[in-house]
This record gives sequence, structure tokens and C-alpha cells, in this order.
Amino acid sequence: MTARKLAADVVVVGCGFAGAMAAIAAHDAGAAVIIIEKMPDPGGISICSFGGVRCARDAKDAFAYLQRTNGGTAPDALLRELARGMVRMPRLLERLAKPFGAITAVRASGGNYPFPGHETFGFVNVENIPGFDPDTHYPHVVGALGGRLLFRLLQLNLAQRGLAPMTGLAASELLTTDGRVTGVAASSGRRRVELHAARGVVLACGGFEGDAGMQRQYWAAQPVLNAAFRGNTGDGIRLAQSLGADLWHMWHFHGSYGFRHPDPGYPFGIRTKRLPDWRPGEPPESDVRMPWILLDRQGRRFMNEYEPYLQDTGARPLGRYDPLVQDYATLPAWLVTDARGLDLWPFGRPTSHERGVNYAWSADNRAEIANGLLTECSDLAALAGATGVPEPALAATLARWNGLCATRADPDWGRPASSMVPIGEPPFITAPVWPIVSNTQGGPVHDARQRVLRVTGRPLAGLYAAGELGSVFGHLYLSGGNIAECFVGGAIAGREAARAAPSVPHG
Repeated sequence: MTARKLAADVVVVGCGFAGAMAAIAAHDAGAAVIIIEKMPDPGGISICSFGGVRCARDAKDAFAYLQRTNGGTAPDALLRELARGMVRMPRLLERLAKPFGAITAVRASGGNYPFPGHETFGFVNVENIPGFDPDTHYPHVVGALGGRLLFRLLQLNLAQRGLAPMTGLAASELLTTDGRVTGVAASSGRRRVELHAARGVVLACGGFEGDAGMQRQYWAAQPVLNAAFRGNTGDGIRLAQSLGADLWHMWHFHGSYGFRHPDPGYPFGIRTKRLPDWRPGEPPESDVRMPWILLDRQGRRFMNEYEPYLQDTGARPLGRYDPLVQDYATLPAWLVTDARGLDLWPFGRPTSHERGVNYAWSADNRAEIANGLLTECSDLAALAGATGVPEPALAATLARWNGLCATRADPDWGRPASSMVPIGEPPFITAPVWPIVSNTQGGPVHDARQRVLRVTGRPLAGLYAAGELGSVFGHLYLSGGNIAECFVGGAIAGREAARAAPSVPHG
């Protein structure tokens, strides 16, 4: 089969926030750019996000926080570059927004933990784009409006520059000449395309939340349910590995806990409703109540169900292996609440970026009882039957929990007092819950210029990585940090590739 051949200065693989930003920056640095995207629609996991891009007032304070939150897993040079980029972020978003009359806004919002420098942070969001209708532009996306607004702004900037991603084209091989990356081979069905990159290739094709096999090799807990997007299957990791790239942060994923839909055809896990984050030492909002507790297979609570940044660390306690029974003690765990809890608010928050997938959680949780996602139990005996937990263990745990609620303190796991709700009014409601991955952090190691590094520490000439693919976050995550990384790292990767000395074209 004869391959179709195309050529540009820079080839960008993947078109989420990072890929779009890399393409924009490379174009603005004078390069001819080709973008390929293996899925039928661009946007990746990025488009499902809340769309808040982390920004900072002071680069030194931001660096201090990033250094502490990363726990020594990323070099200072990278963290300083990200911190400087966060300071410039509001101006960057303004420049992208101005030609289209879009409105951006900055609000203060400190880091998730009280580490040095946390007060410097904020978010910059796209508030409005004239003529934008999420249901018209992105009918196949379920999630927060902010991610769709932000990606729409990037799409408008791509279109203004004449950059249209080639969709349905999956990268399968990196082309090299004399040890330098000089292009990408890609395929669509039986069609093969070779894309020559005279100056560089930017991998911005996400992580591996859609690849169960890779997860089995790197994560202890199994299974971990994918929250939103099946297109991220570790392609960029394997491409970089094929040329000797080093890897980092493969264990670290951003995720919480949630539900498996009873329909085996529904491809995603469903996270529990997003409650406001809170910072240790500063209690959460007083009116935020969480109506459930989580139990292990023995009927015991095993975690703070409302951790300070639940969306990042909430999955971790579910991965404990119990050597006494030679199994995972909390896979699945059991969510338990009662009739009063059911009436507080919808328990689930589905997100998805895939054509034909569009599940909406009911406002009163009743549809989820009807479809079997939640189970209604008339009494403790029925709850024991549904969960497999002995009734005396359930009774003891609920009595302990209700006693703690009466004293407004949780010495067992440190749950915030304002969130504690008694459980005792039948019918009881239960559901198995599982770890949920929103996005991964692992991938090829890169330097402050976004150059992919070999296991020897030397750069792979002509190859760059940006965004979720090899994120700097390797210990604790900063909310909105990956999105900032997409913009900062994507722009650096695009500019660096555009300014590299050209290679000799393929024959």
C-alpha cells in the first residue's frame, strides 16, 4: 500500500488544549503546521474539564507551592517555567479572546493545600463567546460549560490561522533520520499517511485513562473506571518509549470515586457530584452536606469520604490490598445513605466526550433506583443482603456514625463536621463504588523546553511533549494545573519546534 505523504515544519499529534496551543504557538512563530487527531472530533479530555486555567500573581510564590506539591518528583526548572507561565496566563487568554469579542475573567482561588505560596493562585476563565451555543457546537459533550467555552476559543484561533485538525488519523510510528525525529506515520483504517516534520513533532495526545492494560501494569487498584474519554490510550507514551524515552509519574492519576452504570454498553464511570473543595485548617462551606458514608467489605468506614480535594485523592483509599483476605478490601466499596439523604441532591455527575453517549443523572436520584444504579433497601436486613455485609456490622457502623454526627466530630477519619449527616431513616440506599480516573499524569520525561528526554537524560532531537502526556504533577495535583500546563507547555513546545533547525526532507 502506497502511503500518502504530507510535509510541514511542525506536526502536532492530538488536538485538546495542549495540542491546539502548540499549533497556535508554532504558527505564530512562523512555522507551517499540521495537526492530527485520531478521534472523529477534536477536544480530547480537555473539553470535559471545568475550564478554569490556573494563574498566579507572583512567580516565586507559585514556584514554592508547586515545589511542595510535587514532592521532589519534577525538576525546579520545569516548575519555575510553569510558575512564570501562570503569571502570564491572564494576558495570554486576553490575547486569544480579543479578536472574537470573547470575555475572560480572573478570580482569586488559593491552592488546594496550605503550602507556602498557596494564596498567590487564581483561575482565569472564558466567560462568554458571542454566538457560542454548546448544544450546537458540541452536542456530543457532556460536562461543564467552562471546558467547552475554552476549547471553542482555541478552535476559533486555529481557524483564524487556517489550522484545521485532520481527524480520524491515529499516529502509529515516529519517523527518524540519523537519530532525529523527522515525522509521524499515521493511519485511518487501511489508509497510511506519512507526515514529514522538518523542524519537530509535538506529542499532545493525552494519557492512558482509556487503556486498561497499561493501567494494570502501573496501578495497584483494579479496576479503575474511566470518567469521560476513551481516546486517550497511551499512544504518545508508546511512541516516545519506542525511541528510548524515560517515563515518570505513571502511578499518579487525578481521580475520585463513583459508580458503574448497570448498562454494560455505557463506557464510563460516573463520578459522585462535585462538592466544593476545602483547605485543611479552613472548613468547607457550612451548608455543604454529604449524605453518605463509604464502607469496606466488612462494613467498616475506611476513609474521609469528603477529603479536601476529593477529585484528586478520593480514589487512593480504595486501592488498599488486605493481605489477611488476599484481596482488595474496598473494591468495590459500598455507598450507604437513607431516605433523607436521597432527597438532598443528585448523587452523580456524568461527563463524556463521545458521540452517542449522553447520560444525564436524574434530579431526584429516582431514575437511578429504577435502572439499578442505586439500590433501595427497606431495612437493615435488606441492606445486608444487597451489600453482603453482615447485619450486625452494619448496625454497629451506623450507630457509631450517628453518634459522631451528634457530637459534630469525626475522630476516626477527620470528616468535616458541617458535612456529616445521620443515616437511619429507611429505606436505605446503597451502591457499589469504584475508583474513577479523570486523567492521568504519567508519560515521557521532558525538560523545561518540553523536549522529550531519553533514559540517559539527553533530549530526543525533534520530539516534544505537552499537556497531560508526561505532566509535571507527580505527588499532589493543583486544581486547574493540568490546564495551565497545556497552555504553558503547549506554547513552549510549539515555539521550540518552530525555531529548531530544519532537517533534510524525506525522499
